[in-house]
Amino acid sequence: MNQTEKQTKFRFVIFSSIVVIAMINYIDRGAISYAAADITAEYNLDRAAWGAVLGYFGYGYMFGALIGGALGDRFGAKLVWLIAGIAWSVFEIATAYAGDFGMAALGGSALAGFAVVRVLFGFSEGPAYSIINKTVGNWATPRERGFAVSIGLLSTPLGALLTAPMSVGLLLLTGSWRAMFWILGITGLVALLAFMRIFTNRPEDNPRVNAAELAEIRSGTSVSDAPSTSIGRQDADVPWWMFFTSRTMVFNTIGYFAFIYVNFMLLTWTPKYLQDQFHFNLASLWYLGMIPWTGPCLTVLLGGRFSDWLLKRTGNLRIARSWFAALTLLLTTLVFLGVSQATSPAAVIALMTLGNSLNALVNTVYWTVVIDTAPREHLGAWSGFMHFFANIGSVLAPTLAGILASTYGYQAMFIATAVATGIGMAAMLLVSPGVLPVRRGAVPR
Repeated sequence: MNQTEKQTKFRFVIFSSIVVIAMINYIDRGAISYAAADITAEYNLDRAAWGAVLGYFGYGYMFGALIGGALGDRFGAKLVWLIAGIAWSVFEIATAYAGDFGMAALGGSALAGFAVVRVLFGFSEGPAYSIINKTVGNWATPRERGFAVSIGLLSTPLGALLTAPMSVGLLLLTGSWRAMFWILGITGLVALLAFMRIFTNRPEDNPRVNAAELAEIRSGTSVSDAPSTSIGRQDADVPWWMFFTSRTMVFNTIGYFAFIYVNFMLLTWTPKYLQDQFHFNLASLWYLGMIPWTGPCLTVLLGGRFSDWLLKRTGNLRIARSWFAALTLLLTTLVFLGVSQATSPAAVIALMTLGNSLNALVNTVYWTVVIDTAPREHLGAWSGFMHFFANIGSVLAPTLAGILASTYGYQAMFIATAVATGIGMAAMLLVSPGVLPVRRGAVPR
């Protein structure tokens, strides 16, 4: 290698492109919330039925996340990105006709039509974040993993932030909630094809990555993708199924469940809550719906940086990951209890923003714990397992919120959210990143 060769930085182009694709993914899933008034009126759906419509997405999303990671390990991230991206864009467009499909073909039930389309749509979107983790595991240097994961996860709050102006803008501009789904679906297809032109599964295969950058990426790992070492990690032969015997993986998944619960509750119910509780109209929601997501766009990046800084300062993965997450989840719990007691729109929105910002601060931790701990050959599968079980929250949050709002009022919806984050806090105290279970009879190398 030429010692004077200037190192390329193409991995950051890959990370930035992931943000764009995943951001579109997030806008696509959240747009339906802003069409709530039009859809519920057209098909005569009450709060509980609307909660079911929002929750159907999660059933498919769970299973898409589960198999997406495993398929990424088997066939490479690029193929999974391509197939999943095309599918979710097609089903985004199909959402425009879900109710009519149910009325015509499923016994006159618009709800059944939404169930079919939303489950398939969720299944198509499910692989995205497992494949992001697989991609980061292949492209990031060991010391920048936390920050690299946070760049990918920036798509969550950024997508949610832009969902409000994009959705409301398209609704007002076209005057049609069906046109909104068409435009979003086509945009996703165009962006995906552009990404496929520059992406490769590994930096070794990309002509835009020079030898200096490749050496930086592979510092501390082998080119053969053998399991990397981490502080406190046992280097052992670990089959994929030992995810389920790992205390760290199980409790990290429960912690991530808390994040998912908060995220989907706010993403799906904020527009209708503000309309019902404070009588805001659609024209107001384009900016009010953005506010709770402004803080998370910053904190998701700060969380990755701060976790990496803690690791550098202490040399202790448990402090840098699990203790940091547990303390933040405690604060998140207290804030959502405060939301349940607030009565003015200004106080509610301010507390929702603070709680959501704290929740996003440690989003990076859950995914980084998997990278810290999983054998590299099972990184996609273990990411998928975590995503699958944690995404019970993507079903439970919107569905339970609808039931609680109908039965007890919106206050109960926020109390349930605080309970979820409290459970997550307790779980993260039991996480020991980098420590793999040793198979019975195996001798650590």
